[in-house]
Amino acid sequence: MRIHTLQRRQVLDGTPAEVFPFFADATNLEAITPPLLRFRVITPAPIEMAVGTLIEYRLRIHGLPIRWQTLIQRWDADARTPSFVDTQLRGPYALWHHTHTFEPVGDDRTEMTDTVRYAIGFGPLGDLAHTLFVRRDVEAIFEHRARVTPALVAADIARRAAVPA
Repeated sequence: MRIHTLQRRQVLDGTPAEVFPFFADATNLEAITPPLLRFRVITPAPIEMAVGTLIEYRLRIHGLPIRWQTLIQRWDADARTPSFVDTQLRGPYALWHHTHTFEPVGDDRTEMTDTVRYAIGFGPLGDLAHTLFVRRDVEAIFEHRARVTPALVAADIARRAAVPA
């Protein structure tokens, strides 16, 4: 089984402590996923994020309905450099291991890094599928996220700042 890696880095306005809460809310995945996938979190909210949290989703890939279940394998929200890892337990991939890190850049910016290790399975047929469309699909999802995330994170930081403590 061939393992592929996709890594994306993006600098966002806000400190890691300000940026991380947006990603700590699993329901925000719906807002950063391309509408074409019709992605829905089906685990009832609020979802308490911690090591061992299971999250279920429903989506469509090229029109085919898919159920996806992930496990939060690592959760480190309180570190100077927050991070977490989700892994697929059930879904379209033979392997999906997604590491999210949030590193400070200067006094008020955050470099968010997504590192996804994934595999299709199915031997040569999986390799062909990866070449023909899977790689392009995964890249398109993360390109969409890069476009929409800055404004969504900024709005989330502003919303939380406006709420009295």
